[in-house]
Amino acid sequence: MTVNSRIPGLKDKSVAERRALVADGAGLDVAALGVLDAGGIGTVQADQMIENVIGTIGVPLGVATNVTVNGRDYIVPMATEEASVVAAASNAARIARVHGGFRASGTGPVMIAQIQLLDVADAHGTRNRVLEAREEILELANAQDPVLVRLGGGARELTARVLATRDGTQVIAHLYVDVRDAMGANAVNTMAEAVAPVLAERSGARSLLRILSNKADTRLVRARAVFDAELLGGPGVVDDIVSASAFAEADPYRAATHNKGIMNGISAVVLATGNDTRAVEAGCHSHAARDGGYTALSRFEKDRDGNLTGTLEVPMPVGLVGGATRAHPAAQTAIRILGVTSAAELAEVIVSVGLAQNLAACRALAAEGIQHGHMRLHARTVAVSGGAAPEEVPEVAERLVKDGRIQVEYAREVVAALREKAR
Repeated sequence: MTVNSRIPGLKDKSVAERRALVADGAGLDVAALGVLDAGGIGTVQADQMIENVIGTIGVPLGVATNVTVNGRDYIVPMATEEASVVAAASNAARIARVHGGFRASGTGPVMIAQIQLLDVADAHGTRNRVLEAREEILELANAQDPVLVRLGGGARELTARVLATRDGTQVIAHLYVDVRDAMGANAVNTMAEAVAPVLAERSGARSLLRILSNKADTRLVRARAVFDAELLGGPGVVDDIVSASAFAEADPYRAATHNKGIMNGISAVVLATGNDTRAVEAGCHSHAARDGGYTALSRFEKDRDGNLTGTLEVPMPVGLVGGATRAHPAAQTAIRILGVTSAAELAEVIVSVGLAQNLAACRALAAEGIQHGHMRLHARTVAVSGGAAPEEVPEVAERLVKDGRIQVEYAREVVAALREKAR
């Protein structure tokens, strides 16, 4: 089925109308989206997922529209509590559509397990003994997960490095594992546990930690898009976004907020699809510091035609099998709405949304200030906090924006006045 993610006016529809449009666009029966009521999970299911369960907490689930990645349209579920994120990503994706949307690619689903070797007498000799056991270690690792091997994955390489620490010299072995469509933590950790005693015996050292690394720099995904200068607001806006990008590249204080904007998009899709937000966040932020200083993850440049080219490269360890992706009904539904068939495809969509979100934030900062659009959308949340009923929210929010007082106390006053007038 061909998906058209261009759904004009979606924000003006009711929830039921949006569901019907999204279900139609994704080729699903609208009843399939019923699982999204009440967060898609009850306490019985939650009790099987984590410890000491006392309930669940809901996060709004929206969909980003206009998203085209590698020539294919996607309706992208995003779970976030922050106003303006979904709208901003959708608008930036709309601007990118004019020049073909996003192009994305990756390095493959390879994760790293680390085995720490201590009590090292001859560090370089120990390292060599580790490498001499390569074939034996790879064979043992692959014996732990024959299903993964049968699917084309498995342990691919073994390396080792000498590491000077404040506790003395250590040797760290890295086991590289192709995890296919899994996030990979369980498979990689199981292999690390199995090979650690053998590595210790062969090297003459003592093994301690044996666990995957969330610095997933062997699982990078890149996204690129051209954003039309006129749709952005003209050549001056393009130049100002380039200058803002240069600021984030050079200054870690700005880079932290710049990258947070990227993660607003990335984490929302990761969470919606039941993947590990903490692992992805850790990997992305460590990648931002890969050269010894913290910097922007994205780059914005002006191309020969005067348009804005945006690029983003980050680690993206996400999967379609295992964990909450398979255990959480809402996550399963999100995957069905997306229509992705591999972890690599999912990762490409996620990184593209991260770039879209980043562009939207940079444009808002350069063109009008971040608060202008954000606070207009935030006004609805403030109206609810001020006691507005669902049918009162649009009018109360409009009044807050018009008066320039987007505050809970003022919202209460507006609600009271509105109800008094209705009597």
